[in-house]
Amino acid sequence: MTLPNLMLVQPLAAPEAANGTPLPEIIHLLRQHLGMDVAFLAEFVRGRREFRYVDTDERDCTVRNGEGCTLEESYCQRIVDGRLPDLIPDVNDFPEAKSLSVTRELNIQSYLAAPIRLADGTVYGTFCCYSHTPDNSLNERDLAMMRICADMAARQIDRERQEKRKRHEMEERIRTALAQDGVSMVYQPIYALAERRVVGFEALSRFAGEHGSPPDVFFNEAHAVGLGIPLEARTIGLGLRGLQELAPEVYISVNISPDTILSPAFDGIFRDMPLERVTLEITEHAAVDRYQEIADVLRPIRARGLQLAVDDAGAGYASFRHILALAPDRIKLDCSLTKNIDTDPARRALIAAFVRFAEDTAASLIAEGVETEKELEALLQLGVAKAQGHLLGRPMPIGQAAQLLHV
Repeated sequence: MTLPNLMLVQPLAAPEAANGTPLPEIIHLLRQHLGMDVAFLAEFVRGRREFRYVDTDERDCTVRNGEGCTLEESYCQRIVDGRLPDLIPDVNDFPEAKSLSVTRELNIQSYLAAPIRLADGTVYGTFCCYSHTPDNSLNERDLAMMRICADMAARQIDRERQEKRKRHEMEERIRTALAQDGVSMVYQPIYALAERRVVGFEALSRFAGEHGSPPDVFFNEAHAVGLGIPLEARTIGLGLRGLQELAPEVYISVNISPDTILSPAFDGIFRDMPLERVTLEITEHAAVDRYQEIADVLRPIRARGLQLAVDDAGAGYASFRHILALAPDRIKLDCSLTKNIDTDPARRALIAAFVRFAEDTAASLIAEGVETEKELEALLQLGVAKAQGHLLGRPMPIGQAAQLLHV
């Protein structure tokens, strides 16, 4: 596809090069269309012009990616400040251009350029082409095309800078939370329904003050910037401290991702823990391609008493894959199944199937999100033995959780 056709069929307003086409390809197509010898995108950095993308067929070209020169020696600076025009079909017609040493060094005879202006008005650099022969066929249409490419480059650079700033802000927010005790834990009771007795608690993270993003957002951001595993390790450690406050027969369930299970940090998280009182909930909502490795890592600590749970069962295809591949000790039914189970035959049928599956595989079922007595009654009728939800108890500090055991 030629560059004019590429421009015609793709939206110019896209923040990335047309149809996701990377800038190097756009530079190459532009150079070929214009019949120029060298094309490049340059950034202005502390008084220098540095080449970010260079396209040429010349093996001995001295214009190379990552290299540069003093900005004042270049055409670029003069074009930006108006000393030279954007379009130079023949350098011999422009004495200032002809007199520059770079003209002789690079054998520039025709030149075309467009400044790259970012959204805040600053000049990032220039989008340029040059040839070793004069080219009087170059015209305003060619210059307009060059300016379109420069605008596309500016949009992509703006987007990349915005993403970089966002990533830096996320990283700082998470590092600050970790360093300044911005993480706390609350505990939601898990009941054995027949006796209305607390048998365990799920430890849930809370991020205080300026770090008060919803927990799932905070963890997603942490994983996006490479801090997900340290954050999970920290919250799991904090959550399991609650075991010291609870009766020995009560367990604590903590959330963990496959990445953390497979990380070097995993063994240290559970060192010296009473594993018979710990349940790990796999939180991944996407299919996993390393199930055998996960099973191999978990096998030794499961043999020492640790229980494995798959969270949000029934919420999507991935949870079924987790159940079949990892053979969990506990299956936690997603709140989307529990909601309105007393009036929805389809939900009742699906949970009844889970009950039969759990019986056949010796797994324990826990229903999440129980909010009404009728939902609770329906779960009991179906044979679901354990549940948690606002009806039974909201997340609470560890002190309140310990008192609940004595009520």
